[in-house]
Amino acid sequence: MYGSIRTALRLVAVPLAIVVFAAACGEKTGDPAASGTTAGSSGGDLSGSITADGSSTVAPLAEIAAADFMAENQGVQITVGTSGTGGGFEKFCAGETDMSDASRPIEPDEAAACEKNGVEYADVQVANDGISVVVNRDNTWAKCLTVDQLKAIWEPAAEGKVTTWKQVDPSFPDEPIDLFGPGTDSGTFDYFTGAINGEEGASRTDYTASEDDNVIVTGVGGSKGSIGYFGLSYLLENSDKLTGVEVDSGSGCVAPSSETVQSGEYTPLSRPLFIYPSASLLSRPEGIAFMKYFVASSAKIADEALFVPMTSQQQQASSTTVESLAKG
Repeated sequence: MYGSIRTALRLVAVPLAIVVFAAACGEKTGDPAASGTTAGSSGGDLSGSITADGSSTVAPLAEIAAADFMAENQGVQITVGTSGTGGGFEKFCAGETDMSDASRPIEPDEAAACEKNGVEYADVQVANDGISVVVNRDNTWAKCLTVDQLKAIWEPAAEGKVTTWKQVDPSFPDEPIDLFGPGTDSGTFDYFTGAINGEEGASRTDYTASEDDNVIVTGVGGSKGSIGYFGLSYLLENSDKLTGVEVDSGSGCVAPSSETVQSGEYTPLSRPLFIYPSASLLSRPEGIAFMKYFVASSAKIADEALFVPMTSQQQQASSTTVESLAKG
């Protein structure tokens, strides 16, 4: 069950360790299947520590799962870092963390690093997400952009050349474009550039890059001609500050939303989100209990973190993977 099996498809990073402390009044789900106690936590008597790092997009999911699990298992401490998907895999494959949060599947070179260092793992989907393209609230023209228009803005050939909106479409105003987005170590950067520009990592570099999506929110919100992109949850949290752009991939304009992501209408910027537990983590009682809890509670966690829950088929596949791993 372990190895470099990739689940079907499906900012320069500065590590930021976020220790998620359980609140004494942590909410408990009424669903027995989602309980940390009934999911193998031995009545809350577990102890130990779990370290996770990786995607800033997946971090809110991991943080909520960790806080809820620790509320039921106070002997367990879980830390969640946000070094970006690439930065997280670098630490994970060096054996420095127990779990890697990822907004894309592991890459071949990352898998090779894990193999070289004897780090075995599994990939488990925990939610769905859409990458939202956002503009300033005062932008009245870019309500819908085609994939070709997005490529004209973000492709490497646009660097230093496409600097106004009128160059993207003659009907747009001669307004300067200010660009904001995630850094090159981000899984969101990889997925967006692959889906829009046709090659992962292929992007113009003359834009403001940040590991912190809130920096992108502030940047796009502060300039009339700005445009940026990040995970859907950040748009939902900041819809009073930014406007989500509809995307036309050839079948008409589709707005980014939980409904269009789960239905598959929002293309090509919909994606699954993963966690990668190590074999070492899954050999420990607290590790397998946490994994069972995360997957069993994934719909509740996704709703709370403003992500798109898995479909019933995806949920079953993840549950089957975890149950198989728990049996060795």
